[in-house]
Amino acid sequence: MESQRLAGEEKDTVATVSSRKRAALRRRKRFLRKKICRFCADKIPLIDYKDVRRLRNLITERGKIIPRRISGNCAGHQRQLSVAIKRARHLALMPFTVE
Repeated sequence: MESQRLAGEEKDTVATVSSRKRAALRRRKRFLRKKICRFCADKIPLIDYKDVRRLRNLITERGKIIPRRISGNCAGHQRQLSVAIKRARHLALMPFTVE
């Protein structure tokens, strides 16, 4: 009796997991576009903290650094970018927050 009830519960959990996976796959299909690193595309080897115009495009209006998964930067350039933004903020070339 008890083993039949457990077998029924296992089937229910397997069915719900597979339906969740299917729903997740449907949602993920929209974002398959490959993003390219804009610094690699422009062949810029180093990101300069004095180039505020270029850095301003990669922070939000609240002053946060846009993450790599959204901006499409490669890992190396994203690290350089964060260091450059922090240096520009420290030297008052860019604001820490919105006024």
